[in-house]
Amino acid sequence: MGFARTCSVALVGVEGVVVEVQADLEPGVAAFALVGLPDKSLVESRDRVRAAVVNSGAAWPQKKLTVGLSPASVPKGGSGFDLAVACAVLGAAERIDPREIADLMMIGELGLDGRVRPVRGVLPAVLAAAEAGYRQVVVPEQTAAEAALVPGVSVLGVRSLRQLIAVLTDEPVPEEDEPLEAGRPDPMLAGLTMPGAGMGTGVAALPGAGAGRPDLAEVAGQRAARAALEVAAAGGHHLFLVGPPGAGKTMLAERLPGLLPPLTRQEALEVTAVHSVAGVLPPGQPLVETPPYCAPHHSATMAALVGGGNGLPRPGAVSLAHRGLLFLDEAPEFSGRALDALRQPLESGHVVVARSAGMMRMPARFLLMLAANPCPCGRHGLLGDGCECSPSTVRRYQSRLSGPLLDRVDLRVRVEAVSRAELTGAGGESTAAVAARVREARERAAARLADTPWRLNSEVPGHELRTRWQACPGALREAERDMERGLLTARGLDRVLRVAWTVADLAGHDRPLAPDVAQALQLRTGVTRGVPVGAGEY
Repeated sequence: MGFARTCSVALVGVEGVVVEVQADLEPGVAAFALVGLPDKSLVESRDRVRAAVVNSGAAWPQKKLTVGLSPASVPKGGSGFDLAVACAVLGAAERIDPREIADLMMIGELGLDGRVRPVRGVLPAVLAAAEAGYRQVVVPEQTAAEAALVPGVSVLGVRSLRQLIAVLTDEPVPEEDEPLEAGRPDPMLAGLTMPGAGMGTGVAALPGAGAGRPDLAEVAGQRAARAALEVAAAGGHHLFLVGPPGAGKTMLAERLPGLLPPLTRQEALEVTAVHSVAGVLPPGQPLVETPPYCAPHHSATMAALVGGGNGLPRPGAVSLAHRGLLFLDEAPEFSGRALDALRQPLESGHVVVARSAGMMRMPARFLLMLAANPCPCGRHGLLGDGCECSPSTVRRYQSRLSGPLLDRVDLRVRVEAVSRAELTGAGGESTAAVAARVREARERAAARLADTPWRLNSEVPGHELRTRWQACPGALREAERDMERGLLTARGLDRVLRVAWTVADLAGHDRPLAPDVAQALQLRTGVTRGVPVGAGEY
């Protein structure tokens, strides 16, 4: 009779649960039982592990074998348990010392030839292991850099089960060279990326700083929209652009991530964990350091936006855009149910998806940007437009965005068609110049919110703004009149206050003045308040 145990991690969303993998050998007819609520892919590990052990030069025990995954009440899936199961079996068979693997965390899939293949979700798995007190982890060599991002954890990257057995038994470590043809991609990296994972949700990696990076100076005209982008980036405010086709709405959206500051270390780990689980983390890029940009097509389902799928839910676009930008072009063409599902993450910064196989809580603190045409043909309101949409058609089209959703959007700007003079004239400010002002405004907000749980003006509750950080006396008079006339809701007034604080930070004011509040009102309601709106006027 032999017994051994080691550990692995079961992922539920981006949260990991430490699983103890136990192997027990008893006299009897040779059999292999795997218990502990495994899914189909995990049940199939019995055949993978047996072949991998034999092809690695170790003898398979001809006894009654039971492998248990504890806690048994947690659903477990995927092929990342293969390495832990194989080592637990070898420990029970006394091929390796059970004491050597008792405190090891093992993550990896096994090929039939004994090679260790990479799996998705290594970073959140190692984070869960570190929180549980484990200090040594074994992962596939291709994901060792990703696992090493977690501080205080010793990472061993292996290419094969044969190498791991040699390390654990103090034997010479065999070489496992991969004979690849020049220019041929490594087939082992296929385990890191889920085919088509980023297509349905529109995840894109915009080029870094330098040549090829979309620059705000390339946008012709659009003075008010450029100013709204600056305010949105400085305070984390959601933005809605309405205008005819070809006015530059998509160009503006693609340049908004360049205005956002680089991710902090903690933010980068959060974003990388989500992308790793979703299978959209580019191989060779263990850490996402720039804000992500996610632009799903308008045919995306509710599950694609907020998360879902068969079995345990998968991250959706709101989570893949965490700490970055979620851009919904042609917003009225999206499903109404899908759009209204955004209301919860917009308020809470996370999304909770419940399915029959389990519940998932995913981070979803993103900057939302909506873009829409004024009518189905896009020519409504233009001089000499030739728009043939009836008034009822225009109203129906515009009402596809529900009031509760739009009430959560701080900035609403009309984007006008670009004139010939603007198209041929000098360009506006560059991304670098605007990003510098955004960085300074964020530093002012961070200093003011240093001892609070909030980082951006858009996150501060309205009660705190009305009591702890008040605007100048009389500055809110016009906003309060709009609320009395029904033009603003209570939530809308709070959001005007948040935008006013961002405008004040951009202008260098200690607190919002009457012109700052008027600017915020104009950006929210679209009604001219006698204050010019334009980039560089703060």
